Amino acid sequence: MKPVAQSGIEGLDDVLQGGLPAGAMYLVKGNPGVGKTTLALQFILAGQAAGETGLYITLSETRDELRAVAASHGWSLEGIALLELNAKVGSPLEGEYTMYHPSEVELREAMSTLLEGVDRFGPTRVVFDSLSEIRLLAGDALRYRRQVLALKRHFAGKNCTVLLLDDHSGEGDHHLESLAHGVVSLERHSPVYGGARRRLEVVKLRGVQFRDGYHDYTIERGGIRVYPRLVAAEHRSPVVTRCQASGVAALDELTGGGLSCGTATLVMGPAGSGKSVLSTTYAIAAAQAGRNAIIFTFDEAAATAITRAEALGLPVKPLIDAGTLRIVQVDPVEMSPGQFAHSLRAAVERDHALVVVIDSLTGYLNSMPEEQFLVNQLHELLAFLGNRMVVTLLVATQHGLIGTAMNSPVDVSYLADTVILLRYFEASGSVRNAISVVKRRTGPHERTLREFRVGAGGVHIGAPLREFHGVLSGTPTYVGASRPLFGDAGDPSQ
Repeated sequence: MKPVAQSGIEGLDDVLQGGLPAGAMYLVKGNPGVGKTTLALQFILAGQAAGETGLYITLSETRDELRAVAASHGWSLEGIALLELNAKVGSPLEGEYTMYHPSEVELREAMSTLLEGVDRFGPTRVVFDSLSEIRLLAGDALRYRRQVLALKRHFAGKNCTVLLLDDHSGEGDHHLESLAHGVVSLERHSPVYGGARRRLEVVKLRGVQFRDGYHDYTIERGGIRVYPRLVAAEHRSPVVTRCQASGVAALDELTGGGLSCGTATLVMGPAGSGKSVLSTTYAIAAAQAGRNAIIFTFDEAAATAITRAEALGLPVKPLIDAGTLRIVQVDPVEMSPGQFAHSLRAAVERDHALVVVIDSLTGYLNSMPEEQFLVNQLHELLAFLGNRMVVTLLVATQHGLIGTAMNSPVDVSYLADTVILLRYFEASGSVRNAISVVKRRTGPHERTLREFRVGAGGVHIGAPLREFHGVLSGTPTYVGASRPLFGDAGDPSQ
């Protein structure tokens, strides 16, 4: 098997199935600001850590500028050979030449200095940053292609892995792509609101089965972090037939004994109907049984979620201290879908979470309105969780409070294996809540509507509402004898 040169970026090496095949020339392209220099520095430093010799040839930046970039990430370039080509090549006036065009003379000097430096240092990893300067000196496409081809021939047989950095100043010029052994494209996009989104794509890699498609990445102190696109089919666990109970007997009766492992449950209802408390109940039950659970909250701060649960008497803090329950606050304005998927994957694979709550799906979708195919990404995310036998709960807030005008911002009910519906209704002069299970793919479930209340100790489920008609529509009609539901209707605690 041919040796590979690791990039120094864990996620990128995952996309490349281990790294770049050693001894070949690769193109890294993208507009200014996408992180080409940062990626190249990580590549050089990874080689140094592996005992390889590195040479960084800068054609547009000075050594001091390059060291400043490295220092901003906490790196030192000590031991890395730096060749500042722009300091070696003069820029005389055009009138000083008699037989040749200035660009032709300067190009010859630049290439001669460049190749001499390579031969003098004898590196196993080389970075050219960037070839846009060579393109400008070449003047035309034919001369430019010849120079790049000369570079490729010079490195042939030297067992040297080369990165060529290039911006899009030669847009539409695919000479480099055809000559390079592989091509990595970096992109940056600024949405109307929020931080910039960055993604990369391995356009080409000869002789290697790489992970194609777009992969989100971020630039932070310490370098580039790549979040490989999630492919659910690559992550499977043995089938588990166990059900996750809620710890509330009446609720487990409604769901046919609990939520099956490897399934997704959609908890729908209007604002304030108790969706978050209901989903938290399942996470707490799992944590109390020694199974790790995690709650990703989009709509409220993690501290608020903890305070609410503690006010209801739910033992959240002891479980968090024990490490079996985590509540993670997500800021989707600053986090791309790929980054969120990576965080969720880490929670399952590294922290062994068996119950995952996404609260709320509405916040997740609405906070990233410009992201394309977000529902498709959610589908892949749920498939991954299903393959890993995770119990997933998705909280979705419906628009409106009462009546048939209620609707969902996006229909994802077809993705869910179980759908739990919460509703408001009026009875005995007070506002009540109802709960029902309208769908369960993995087995039978109770088809009645029950009263649902959030109070001390968490959620409480009452008897079936057999004497009411029209509860699901939000406009119920009483058809039975007068009787209290949860105790005295005038009790403010109800």
